[in-house]
Amino acid sequence: MEPMPGPPPSTWGTRMELLASAWPRPGWGVNQRTRGPCLSLCRSHKVEPCFPRWGHSVPGGGGGPCLCPHASPSSRWQELEKLGLGDSVDLHVYEIPVEYKTVQRLIPALWEKHSPQLVVHVGVSGMATTVTLEKCGHNKGYKGLDNRHFCPGSQCCVEDGPESIDSVIDMDAVCERLTELGLDVTVTISQDAGRYLCDFTYYTSLYQGHGRSAFVHVPPLGKPYNADQLGRALRVIIAEMLGVLEQSDRQGSCCRQR
Repeated sequence: MEPMPGPPPSTWGTRMELLASAWPRPGWGVNQRTRGPCLSLCRSHKVEPCFPRWGHSVPGGGGGPCLCPHASPSSRWQELEKLGLGDSVDLHVYEIPVEYKTVQRLIPALWEKHSPQLVVHVGVSGMATTVTLEKCGHNKGYKGLDNRHFCPGSQCCVEDGPESIDSVIDMDAVCERLTELGLDVTVTISQDAGRYLCDFTYYTSLYQGHGRSAFVHVPPLGKPYNADQLGRALRVIIAEMLGVLEQSDRQGSCCRQR
């Protein structure tokens, strides 16, 4: 699996497209193409175009599989769509089934199609009690069967790929900023997205996008947050991630020009 080249910062426009993806068990995704970010929503049942428009993907994860078969993240995206992400953002929502082979096919295709600046995946974790920002994805250790009772024989995402890949997003900086803003949800950091489809999706997206991906795990509705709270939190989280990424890109550009 060859990683897709990401667009250079100089080619990004002022308008962004957000592609959101979410699953009942694994996660969401956001992609941003040359003209901006995009977000794709992935669930295990049906596709719902329920976001504004941008380019990010966010998966959710914690310590272990995201075992929440009855919880769907679509309501979070619907709340996010109501709130909007600004006129500069176009949102596209995709559904990603809880299937390893589909992830291996779909994630590279989405990166190739949209060339996003950032992909944000979001997933529901039955173990989560906070909104969790995942710092990295892992390549090996995938033993759990997917919805088609399949798991990779190699038990890894990318053969000969690095053991783990960190997001280029400074999650600690994002978390600190969110704390300063005083959201009515608790945001935490994790380095283990669970070695199931969330983690598998995250690593695949990080590999394809050279680290320009993020994953957010959210708790089931009502445990303890409602859809409105999660939707508002995701809106702020995505905006902060973009801000951190763009600041990093500007600093990198200045360094290259010296």
